[in-house]
Parts: sequence; structure tokens; C-alpha cells
Amino acid sequence: MKKLLIIVLGLALIACKEQKKEMAHTDSSDFETSIPEIKLYVFDGGTVQVNKLGLFSQDGTYEGQSTEFADAFYVISHPDGNLMWDAGLPENLVGLKEPYTSPDGAFTVSRKDSVINQLKSIGLTPEDFKYIALSHTHFDHSGHANVFKESTWLVQEAEYDFITSKETRKNNADSYNAIKGLTRIKKLKGDFDVFGDGSVIIKFMPGHTPGHQVLYVDLADHGPLLLTGDLYHFSDNRKFKRVPIFNHDISKTRASMDAFEAFAEEKKAKVYLQHSKKDFNEMPKAPEYLK
Repeated sequence: MKKLLIIVLGLALIACKEQKKEMAHTDSSDFETSIPEIKLYVFDGGTVQVNKLGLFSQDGTYEGQSTEFADAFYVISHPDGNLMWDAGLPENLVGLKEPYTSPDGAFTVSRKDSVINQLKSIGLTPEDFKYIALSHTHFDHSGHANVFKESTWLVQEAEYDFITSKETRKNNADSYNAIKGLTRIKKLKGDFDVFGDGSVIIKFMPGHTPGHQVLYVDLADHGPLLLTGDLYHFSDNRKFKRVPIFNHDISKTRASMDAFEAFAEEKKAKVYLQHSKKDFNEMPKAPEYLK
């Protein structure tokens, strides 16, 4: 009996040692969390003809020039839910016989299709969205926001206070009305990891508006990318760090530009300027997607 016990204990010790050896030789990558399967869809939220490009620099560089902006919105499909990023131009532009020019003549805008109709191409409806987030609340980024009443609005507290203030309601009622239907609200105070796994992160980049934000997305095949909101409108403004004359805070804008570039370099992220026609045309359009 005593000999049998010794044999059993010996076998147990050998088995334990072998198990430790096996664990020691296991590739550490086996324990790493893989990037979740995320899809990023790109949609057309309209076109902005900028008739007074001089508005987009403090130093008068673009005086007398004009250009055309894209106006995209994006759907990020994550295993834990869908996120609508930005909301294009106002949907009351859809069906107009002619593009609409603002009273000051600065912008001529048009939009061809509604969000509901465009989402059909990927088999989704507004009720399928867990979140909506706007880079900021200017008219060309909040156009169909009110359609997402059942979604939680991820908004910086500073932006929420700005757009719902008495001053905005009085002097810029259209901007307030564009978001007033959003009643499920999560106020943010800085960066926010949307799904808690580091794959989709809202980055607080104030200056263009008080609560302006950009979006970081890490895709399995494409790799990391950044959607700029209106931190930059076109490539020259990024290259020379030119600030539009209508930005809320110039110094905060420049600080955000520095923080953005440092983060983009750290993550080796590809940057997409949301108003750049070149960048818009480079990305596949729904129902195709980046992954």
C-alpha cells in the first residue's frame, strides 16, 4: 500500500511538471483578445458647395476661392451594437428641385437621399442602432439626428450645454431643433471607449465647437483609422494647421490638432478627412464596407 501511494504521488508530480512545461511554451498571443469583427460603412449625406472658402482660414489665404465638400456619415457595426457617426445635411433638402443657397451666399447645399432609404442597402433601420454620436452639432453633421430617437446620443457635456442653451435656441433654433428629438443621452467628459474593448473610441477634440470630437476605429483588416469631424476640412488646412474664422476657440483648436496628430502617430492610424472628396471617394460605399 505504501509503495502504491509513492507511485501515485510520483506520477502526479510528473504530470504537474509536464503541464507547467506546456503552459510555458504556449504562445502568449493565444491569451490576447483578438480585434472584434467590425464593419465600417460609408454613406452620402449630401454635398456642400463652399462659395466663400475664405471662411476657412484666419489669414485670408483662401479669399475669393471656392470648392466642393463631401458630407459623409458612417455606420460602425460592432458585435455589441451599431453606432451612427454624424448625420449629414438636413433631410428637408431631399427632393428639392434645386440646391439651396444660404442667405449669406456662403454655402450651396444639396442632399439626394434619406438615411432610412440608404440604410436599407445594409438591411438596417434606425431602430437597430444602440448609439448615435455627432462630431459636433453644426447643420451639416446633424441632418438626420432626430430619426434616431431610440438610440443613446453620445455627446460631450460641453457640446450638449452649448446646443441646448437659451442663446442657441434663440439665435440658432434650426441647430437646436435638429437634435431636440434625442432624449436618451449619455454626456461625456473627454474620451470614451464606446464598446469597452478599445476598438471604437470617441476622442474629445474641442475648438471647432465647445464639444467637438473625432472617432477612432480599429479594423481587423484595414487597421486603425481616424474620422476627423471638422477638426480639418481639407488637406491644406491639416498641412498648415489653418483654423476657420468661425471656430469657437482658436487656441483649443490648435491644441486639439496637436493632440490629434500625436494620437494618429502613436496608433499609426490612417486619417480620413470627412469633408474631403478625395478621401470620401477613396472609401468603399455601402453596401460595401471597410473591415
